[in-house]
Amino acid sequence: MRVLLVEDDADLRAAVAVALRGAALAVDQADDLASADEMLCTNNYDCAVFDRMLPDGDALGFVHRRRRGGWTVPVLFLTARDSVADRVAGFEHGGDDYLVKPFGVAELVARVRSLCRRSGQRRPPVLRYADLEVDAARREVRRRGVLLTLTAKEFAVLEYVMSRPDQAVRRADIEEHCWDAMAEPMSNVVDVVIAQLRRKLGEPSLIGTVRGVGYRLSTDVGSP
Repeated sequence: MRVLLVEDDADLRAAVAVALRGAALAVDQADDLASADEMLCTNNYDCAVFDRMLPDGDALGFVHRRRRGGWTVPVLFLTARDSVADRVAGFEHGGDDYLVKPFGVAELVARVRSLCRRSGQRRPPVLRYADLEVDAARREVRRRGVLLTLTAKEFAVLEYVMSRPDQAVRRADIEEHCWDAMAEPMSNVVDVVIAQLRRKLGEPSLIGTVRGVGYRLSTDVGSP
């Protein structure tokens, strides 16, 4: 899942980005509305986090204008404004959640992951395929009931592929949703993570290669 973080405080932005990446989320960062607008026109996101007061304006109006144009990505507002009127305004202008500064980073991560799960198609809280189970809320993966240890990126890729069982998933789509703008273009990062997942998930393999396309979660990985 990929998140846009728009915050002009460089230290806070860096700390939040680290926490979100640690929760298996890809994060693109912007420090003003102009940069955010450019990123939103280029990339697809599962959630956007906006500081309200930015150097080039109030994010409330920016989000409201995008909502009127049909934009549906879930939005979390961050702000020092804690009055009831401010919180109501956040929701009325298209916000889905509102967190007052100072906040606990763990709470922010939990709220962002919840919003990410709202975007796109509805998913069950626990994804299951054959004897494999992915609990997105707890960030736990089990095969045949045995708890597996995955890195944040391995978890993100597996969760994305698990949400599309028996479908061919393009490498480009995996990279789009599981890596941010810092990823090296034309690299083989997706192939490396898939290889690591295959090793950790064990036999029989559940992740097959679709030649010229990408990968597919299947109980018959040898099929075309």
